[in-house]
Amino acid sequence: MIHPVQRLIIPSLLKLWLKEVCGKENVPLDGRFIVTPNHQSFLDDWIPSSIIVPTLNKELHMYVNRKFFKNALFRWYLNNHESIPVEVYKGEGHKKINEEAFKKAIGYLENGEPICIYPEGHRSIDGELQKAKLGAAKLALRARVPVLPFGIVGSREAFPKGTYFPKIRRVVKVKIGKPIFFDRYYGKQDDIKVLSKVTNIIMNEIGKLIGKEYKY
Repeated sequence: MIHPVQRLIIPSLLKLWLKEVCGKENVPLDGRFIVTPNHQSFLDDWIPSSIIVPTLNKELHMYVNRKFFKNALFRWYLNNHESIPVEVYKGEGHKKINEEAFKKAIGYLENGEPICIYPEGHRSIDGELQKAKLGAAKLALRARVPVLPFGIVGSREAFPKGTYFPKIRRVVKVKIGKPIFFDRYYGKQDDIKVLSKVTNIIMNEIGKLIGKEYKY
């Protein structure tokens, strides 16, 4: 069941910043896909779900840095929306945590519920695309699902890094690309070269949506 906060309140609230959404017709209706947005602002954490959830009436399970689960209010919200905690930094226990996240994501996808992963892992300081991690590619190949490139423009202007509150400006534009299918690579999720190639394809498609070059 979709929590009312996710289905009604957040989409309505984001209209304060969201100016335009293109490509909603590209969202696979069966729910078996991975959303891969670029990441420039805290606003980006809310935008994909505000579009995908009302479109499908299904939860969008987000990969979220587990440090945010330490805050009681954030933990309540994240758990209500079945977000998936991941360890962004390498440290003690990070492999076990991320393996568990991977298993949860596989289960949701098999149940027809989409996953959202920010390939860059962190917000961009200068607005340029950062070097992406391989997690989205690995999950797509293991689960045998397409990747939905998701471009966000203007969120950095509305909510710059280092500020505590967003400016009320309708400057954010979203472009959703066509699903990318990687059938030829299915079953090769342990091949680093394949994962790098798939990741580059994903990031280049995101770059086309936002008018940025992926330089890695």
